[in-house]
Amino acid sequence: MNRRLFFLSLSGLAGCTRARLPRLNVLNWSDYVAPETIPDFEREFQVQVRYGVFESAEEMLARVMSGNSGWDVVFPPNYFIKPMLDLGLLAPLDRSRLNGLAALEAKFQAPPWDPKLEHSVPYIWGATGIVHQTSLRPPPAGWAGLWEERVRGHVTMLDDPAEVLGAALKKLGYSLNSAEPAELEAAKRQAERQKGLLRAYINEVVKDQLVAGEVLAAQVWRSTAMRAMEAAGKRLAFVYPAEGYPLYADNIAILHESNRQELAHRFIEYLLRPEVAARIAEVKLESTVNAEARARLPEPMRTSEVLYPPEDVLTRGEWFQPLSGQTQRLRDRIWTEIKSS
Repeated sequence: MNRRLFFLSLSGLAGCTRARLPRLNVLNWSDYVAPETIPDFEREFQVQVRYGVFESAEEMLARVMSGNSGWDVVFPPNYFIKPMLDLGLLAPLDRSRLNGLAALEAKFQAPPWDPKLEHSVPYIWGATGIVHQTSLRPPPAGWAGLWEERVRGHVTMLDDPAEVLGAALKKLGYSLNSAEPAELEAAKRQAERQKGLLRAYINEVVKDQLVAGEVLAAQVWRSTAMRAMEAAGKRLAFVYPAEGYPLYADNIAILHESNRQELAHRFIEYLLRPEVAARIAEVKLESTVNAEARARLPEPMRTSEVLYPPEDVLTRGEWFQPLSGQTQRLRDRIWTEIKSS
């Protein structure tokens, strides 16, 4: 046998061996684990992970809605837990298999969206706020700063209806989860008035524009702000808006359709390990829900008031909540009208 055929045969054997390994199908947000997270799990547990990603919670839900999607583990945001439960999509968790739950911060051991952690385990939490050039004086203190004439053509908002309407609602003093038609119409008028000032509705891509100095201020997810500030240094700063701001938490859950419940529980328990959770938080510049993981972070991250704001700032935050079908349809119509105006 020549060398080429010999190595091809070895490659084929390796492929056959991997194909015989137990498989776990994981559907996660894009870029939401450390580079070694999945390979280390595969190696330790002698499994093969089919790893897929999604860009929005709506996309994730559409992909698993049939109940025959082939996925085992998903990462829904807090406000998708109840709708997914109502649709019968989530399996109950066996807490006896999840020894790492005690490592969670106290507030995440009984979160409002799943107080007994019966169907989900918190993974990472975040917030939405304003990132701005430090040269912008005075700096914006709240959402109202993104409606000022001085930022015309150099301000962006997220391409996300809940976020844009949420900012407008908060600017007006309302709940970001408002279902009141009059309040939502008022928020619509605010967004339409602001649209003439905007450079764009844009998500992650705004990071490069901020670093280049093309954008003076932007509504951003905090994770985007952290990556931009890491690249730009002291030229950028982050603000939690004075009027209030959205909070969200992504969670780990097992789909009811999964026939790999034991392996799925092992995966969740693995992600709960403080050393694993700390590595993910450090690499991804995210806020961990794991108290023991936070204690392992480098001091600048562990004490960062952007990643872990003090209690008086946290009290201004408001968790996104699930909305009724009627309210969601109204919001969808309003967003369409804003984008087409």
